[in-house]
Amino acid sequence: MHVLVVEDDAVLADGLSRVLGGHGMAVEVVGNGAQADLLLQRAVSAEVVVLDIGLPGMDGFEVVRRLRARGSAVPVLLLTARDAIEDRVRGLEQGADDYLVKPFATAELVARIKALARRNTPRPAGLALGDLSLDLAARRARVGDKVIELSVREWAVLEYLLQHAARVVSKQQIIDAILPWGDDLTLNAVEVYISRLRLKLADAGVAIRTIRGFGYVLELAA
Repeated sequence: MHVLVVEDDAVLADGLSRVLGGHGMAVEVVGNGAQADLLLQRAVSAEVVVLDIGLPGMDGFEVVRRLRARGSAVPVLLLTARDAIEDRVRGLEQGADDYLVKPFATAELVARIKALARRNTPRPAGLALGDLSLDLAARRARVGDKVIELSVREWAVLEYLLQHAARVVSKQQIIDAILPWGDDLTLNAVEVYISRLRLKLADAGVAIRTIRGFGYVLELAA
């Protein structure tokens, strides 16, 4: 995921870049509104813009106003030290999608960015690998023609694995993806759900393979 961070506080900008980079995001940082506006005019490939309101020169309100005037739908998350209701309302009315008031927890920032990116990404009708298929609208899993029963969290883990089929994903990546708001789920619990899924997918022609020290990969069974 490509994230554009617009923040004039160099220390905060560097911290945000490190945190978001640690979650697998490609981060570009600019320090003022004019630079951000110029980049966004060039159709920069940012999937989410994290935008400080209190920028020197052109403020965040004007940046997002110009962005929407050009017809761009890229999600914008405003960062502000201003906790007045009118500032929040103004930002949303200008076209921002969400906001966070400083100081904020970095875990919440990451979660909100992921939520905005998901909201802006068209969802497929279903996912499939081997004889396994997921109907995302009906929330139904099948092996061939047989429906298999999954708990809510088993479904979430399996959907994430299918979305990243043939790629190694860590336990922490699974937790971050299915519980973005910090609900209680341990690394050991992920192992339990993986074990249950392996039993339920025994005849699906797929395998959840453990890559020691890295995580899991869902792939066609050998």
